[in-house]
Amino acid sequence: MIFLEDYIANEITKAVEALYGASAVKVQTSSTKKDIEGDVTAVMFPLLKLSRKSPEETGEEIGAWLAANLPDVGGYNVIKGFLNVKMSDSYWKKSFREIASDGSFGERPANGKTVMVEFSSPNTNKPLHLGHLRNILLGWSVSRLLEADGYRVIKANLVNDRGIHICKSMVAWIHEANGATPSDAGVKGDHFVGDYYVLFNDIYKRQVSSLVEGGMAEDDARKNAPIMKEAQDMLVRWEQGDADTIALWKTMNSWVYEGFDKTYSDMGVGFDRIYYESQTYLLGKSIVEEGLEKGVFERHPDGSVWCDLTSDGLDSKLLLRSDGTSVYMTQDLGTARKRFEEYDLDGLIYVVGNEQNYHFQVLKLIFKKLGYPWADRIYHLSYGMVELPDGKMKSREGTVVDADDLIGRMYNTAMEVSRELGKLDGMDKDEQDRLFGMLGLGALKYFIIKVDPKKTMLFNPKESIDFNGNTGPFIQYTHARIKSILRKADAAGYVPSASMDAGLLPKEVEIIDRLCRYPQRISEAASAYSPAMIANYCYDLAKEFNQYYHDVPVLREPDASVRDFRLSLIGVIARVLSKAMGILGITLPERM
Repeated sequence: MIFLEDYIANEITKAVEALYGASAVKVQTSSTKKDIEGDVTAVMFPLLKLSRKSPEETGEEIGAWLAANLPDVGGYNVIKGFLNVKMSDSYWKKSFREIASDGSFGERPANGKTVMVEFSSPNTNKPLHLGHLRNILLGWSVSRLLEADGYRVIKANLVNDRGIHICKSMVAWIHEANGATPSDAGVKGDHFVGDYYVLFNDIYKRQVSSLVEGGMAEDDARKNAPIMKEAQDMLVRWEQGDADTIALWKTMNSWVYEGFDKTYSDMGVGFDRIYYESQTYLLGKSIVEEGLEKGVFERHPDGSVWCDLTSDGLDSKLLLRSDGTSVYMTQDLGTARKRFEEYDLDGLIYVVGNEQNYHFQVLKLIFKKLGYPWADRIYHLSYGMVELPDGKMKSREGTVVDADDLIGRMYNTAMEVSRELGKLDGMDKDEQDRLFGMLGLGALKYFIIKVDPKKTMLFNPKESIDFNGNTGPFIQYTHARIKSILRKADAAGYVPSASMDAGLLPKEVEIIDRLCRYPQRISEAASAYSPAMIANYCYDLAKEFNQYYHDVPVLREPDASVRDFRLSLIGVIARVLSKAMGILGITLPERM
């Protein structure tokens, strides 16, 4: 289905050729403002050199040509050099019949391009938290959005399974656990390991305070705290392949992976390819050697390796520490090259918070300096942080909103609100349980996704579950309401029909117009990497239905042809809502 603005722009081009003898004219069109009669507005000013007439005269001539030659045009008006074209009833009915008969409506054909979207990318020293949830939900929905726009998408996860932060949890476990395991403690594996990461920080702060009290400068105390030096020594042993260190590392990481998998499953997300930093950092080191040979990098007297980017308006970037151990940039170099070697990627999208904007600017620039032809195919999808009413979260201090706890709280909140509103009639316990999970996750996902990725957001669990605002449950309830109407219609023997003889109501035209724009919204949202645009499209469509159903009889409509058309119309609304919310990873209930 061609977008309406493009359709009218093409027809105006034909009009200009017929009226003024000019071809290949670029015509500017947009959706008409709500307070003006019309569906598409075209700007006349760029055409005045061809018409040699005033904007109003030009608009009148082109509008008259469209009305005479295009049955789809039902009328027009000209206001101050803007031609407003109103589409005919027959156009909207024809458009709706096309939508109703198209089971894959909104899905673009494959475009032959492959992109990889990296998201989640957790550290194996702590459980997933609210900040991770925004990352995961954004990455998942962007992946689904690009798939809907015709891309082959590889959903990738990079597990940061090595480094000083991992060693901190390991050192604390050696000191304090007495050999305990998650099963011994009755704690989920990622939570168990995360507790020792917090414990490390507690011990570290006490040791720093003790050294400062003993007369050492605070900066020196931070460097010389015994437990920090122990973690640094462990990292060196790990990179040297020390058997005992590697064995403990594998064991503790396995606990974390089991915990992560449970959380991913509860969220309804998964990955096509998982990379591990421990398997790519050596490739990164080889790229560092390559950069040294090419003169792009330089080795300092202490043995550390740097890339001087000062001529590019940046600073010098550390690539290898003086003890030979790698940093985040090292493994990102290795992982990126491995991905382009494995797949002929047209794009590599990193979903990472805006605190890492500089990191990815440097990553891309380094690859350019090294001469890799795909450097410009790297894109950092930067997003704002999630904050709480009392400020930012800090993992090392244990002041985070845990993902598992939050999912559980959302389930409980959905249960409480549903019971208060009496939305459980006729449901057995298992059906109620599924509904609470659906509503809780729907509320959480929608509340996070509906915010433009670039914006910092404040999370409010209670507000997210509201059945009357711009929320997931509002849209879920709208879908269930439509399905209830359709079940009643089916029981009465009514058969929805996409055709009718009567004229369309203005609200029906608005709804059909909004439905027609769904594929356009998919393309616009995919281009902007913004699933928030789809979330808000769903909200607007759900609002349109609720207003329509409030004002217009459906089941009680005496004219059978009109009734059956309206049943078809609301059925298509439900289908589009289900598809669009599915892109966001949100399931819509059949009843509630």
